[in-house]
Amino acid sequence: MSRRRQIYEGKAKILYEGPEPGTLIQYFKDDATAFNAQKRGTISGKGVLNNRISEHVFTLLANIGVPTHFIRRLNMREQLIRQVEIVPIEVVIRNVAAGSLAKRLGIEEGTQLPRTIIEYYYKDDALGDPLVSEEHIACFGWASQEEMHDIADMAIRVNDFMTGLFAGVGIRLVDFKLEFGRVWDNDYARIILADEISPDGCRLWDMTTGEKLDKDRFRQDLGGEAEAYQEIARRLGLLPEGDTIVLDMAEHRKNRGK
Repeated sequence: MSRRRQIYEGKAKILYEGPEPGTLIQYFKDDATAFNAQKRGTISGKGVLNNRISEHVFTLLANIGVPTHFIRRLNMREQLIRQVEIVPIEVVIRNVAAGSLAKRLGIEEGTQLPRTIIEYYYKDDALGDPLVSEEHIACFGWASQEEMHDIADMAIRVNDFMTGLFAGVGIRLVDFKLEFGRVWDNDYARIILADEISPDGCRLWDMTTGEKLDKDRFRQDLGGEAEAYQEIARRLGLLPEGDTIVLDMAEHRKNRGK
């Protein structure tokens, strides 16, 4: 088998050329970064868990009519996706005050917001992904007004669904990040959900104890990152009770030999 051509490498994933035109293979790494990559490390098995969790959530979203780039999971760390033109905006949906919002506005972390807030950040690592308004997005042509309507509508639908999904397993969806991309049909482009949905990009707190079950454990040096990701997978029914990600090594060896 010839070596696949690498298209892009980010902080947590690598994109390779797909088997068919218009497709890519998305590989999930164990690398962990925080504070615009100023802090770096690894979380053992994170890539495997994020691949499983993202597959699960994207499949459920597709079932309720949210268009996504996900096609299918290929193995423990890879999934086949549609190639998209990424909109250079990170969309952050906030239900509870935490992270930069709590710090920026002086709100106590954990405060339930009176209403869901959608924030937009310009995707540029060199600039630290600055917060921007819809006026900035329109002014610089990062997305059209119609596309922003579609993005906001989808973000609210995803939030409504995921809030219920996680509440059903005793988890409070505090906030999360989404990315969107364009797929082209001749001269017409439409917006679909892209990237991933996993504990890397979500704040997930246990409803009873308030324990953080996401990448904040890495950001804040709380420890137990791998266990927290595994707990999310267990509650979603993706990892049998008592199993750890080590049990996937047989699958890893099988896929590596292909």
